[in-house]
Amino acid sequence: MRVLVTGGAGFIGSHIVERLISDGHEPVVLDALLPAAHPNAPVPPVRAGAEWVHADVRDAEAVRRALRGVDAVCHQAAMVGLGKDFADAPAYVGCNDLGTAVLFAEMAGAGVGRLVLAGSMVVYGEGRYDCPRHGTVRPGPRAADRLEAGRFEPQCPDCGAELVPGLVAEDAPADPRNVYATTKLAQEHLAAAWARTTGGRAVSLRYHNVYGPGMPRNTPYAGVASLFRSALARGEAPRVFEDGGQRRDFVHVRDVAAANALALESLDERAPAALTAYNVGSGDPHTVGEMATALAAAYGGQRQRPVVTGEFRLGDVRHITADSARLRAELGWRPQTDFATGMAGFAVSGLRGE
Repeated sequence: MRVLVTGGAGFIGSHIVERLISDGHEPVVLDALLPAAHPNAPVPPVRAGAEWVHADVRDAEAVRRALRGVDAVCHQAAMVGLGKDFADAPAYVGCNDLGTAVLFAEMAGAGVGRLVLAGSMVVYGEGRYDCPRHGTVRPGPRAADRLEAGRFEPQCPDCGAELVPGLVAEDAPADPRNVYATTKLAQEHLAAAWARTTGGRAVSLRYHNVYGPGMPRNTPYAGVASLFRSALARGEAPRVFEDGGQRRDFVHVRDVAAANALALESLDERAPAALTAYNVGSGDPHTVGEMATALAAAYGGQRQRPVVTGEFRLGDVRHITADSARLRAELGWRPQTDFATGMAGFAVSGLRGE
């Protein structure tokens, strides 16, 4: 299968390209090499076995050329993370939503009918919560005065009771809490509209907290695991926001690449002309504090033990962890890297400069 991988020189995209090559496919990598994600990227930044196109996904002519002879598209190109402030909103919408619209328009024109989209768990906003009195509830936006007082746990909107976090399934209502999350939900809506209009078949893989070799470093758009690892590499203690009790599902990038390969294989002529969403999480939630502690232990320095700061970002959510049962049942995906092994390997890769 000849597969166009947008953002294929990036963190997740490059691992997908490696997996596609090992599976005998022909990847075509299209990447703009934006400085925020690729401050010192070589050109071409892809290994032998992948065709290279240096272009922005918003460039319709370049996308049209890249789609020639392509059987499927794996759309990874995006700005990620919370960014710095709301001034980033035009850049997020331009990269993530306009770029996606251009890509889908060119796919429609070229008759390419198979798509795997890099979705995200951020479309859910806060995760699932249960109240002892009212059952499953959806807490409202987090209030700055509560966060400033160190009261980080969401409350039941009906009685104010402490809530119990649980796993979020794909049928949970969307509730994006920041600009990035909003753009990722818009991408899914565009993909669904593309599928209905063209008869195409699409999968959105809603990634949870992906980590592993090749994560962007020292940028406002880097993931928290990368920020912690960079601090450790400088001999500094990781600074953990809130009280460190935020629950996340940390999933290794190679397991995410495997999910993409399986999703591509699933999009044959028998698949429905629609968008199907799958959570991609390890199924083994941990707190941000536990992740920082695991990385610090792998570095072996007592001076670098995590520091819990009580700081917060209003756009963050408290707990968000996945139920990936659908992906396991329908596509047979199983994560291969457990938390302890993955974090130790990630720390070592940082020492090697990866």
